[in-house]
Formats: sequence, structure tokens, C-alpha cells
Amino acid sequence: MATTSDERKTGAEGDRGQMAGGDPRLDKLVDRLPPRMADTVTYLLKPSSRWVRIPSGALLIAGGVLSFLPILGVWMLPLGLALLAEDVPALRSSRSKVLDWVERKKPHWLNPSTSKNGQS
Repeated sequence: MATTSDERKTGAEGDRGQMAGGDPRLDKLVDRLPPRMADTVTYLLKPSSRWVRIPSGALLIAGGVLSFLPILGVWMLPLGLALLAEDVPALRSSRSKVLDWVERKKPHWLNPSTSKNGQS
């Protein structure tokens, strides 16, 4: 019963605080996505979405590997790996290193004042 009342107290803001393993850099990158895609990624990164996240990550990785086919692309590979990093501890350190690199080399990607459809 305490869990139910906690879920009611924490609305969408509470879900956002729990997503992305608590890494605010990933939250900032997700906020830069177009609204519909950001909502989907936010849903997938919630802890309760584990059984949807794992197959989605695996399918995105497979699509990234098959990027030579039309419609599929290399962009699917890092997104799939980022989704799987939530559940595979070996991938978490790699995701952290990538986010460290983004923070050093591309800090404007993490800047909230940059528009979503602006420069990348």
C-alpha cells in the first residue's frame, strides 16, 4: 500500500527522477529529442519498463548491425546499447565513459538552452 501512495505522490516528475540510472547527462540528452521520441525513450528508461526495454534494446542493436539495409541505420546501435546499459552492469561503465566524452567534447549537447531542433 505504501508503494501505491508513493506512486501517486510522485507523478511524471518522480518518474523522470528515476530514469536513466540517475544520470542527469542522459536525461539532458533525452530532453533534446523530439517530443514523441523523448516520451518513448523516457518510458523505456523507467525501471518498471525492464521487460520492454531489453527486447527493444536488442532489436535496435540488430537494426544497427543491419544498417546497410534501407530504413535501418547506424543510429540504432548506440541507442540499443544505451537501453541495455540500464540492465547490463558491464555496459554501464561504457555508457558512463561515452557520457564523459560527450560532456568534455560536445558540452553544447547537454546545454538545456539549446533548442531541440537547433544545431547539433
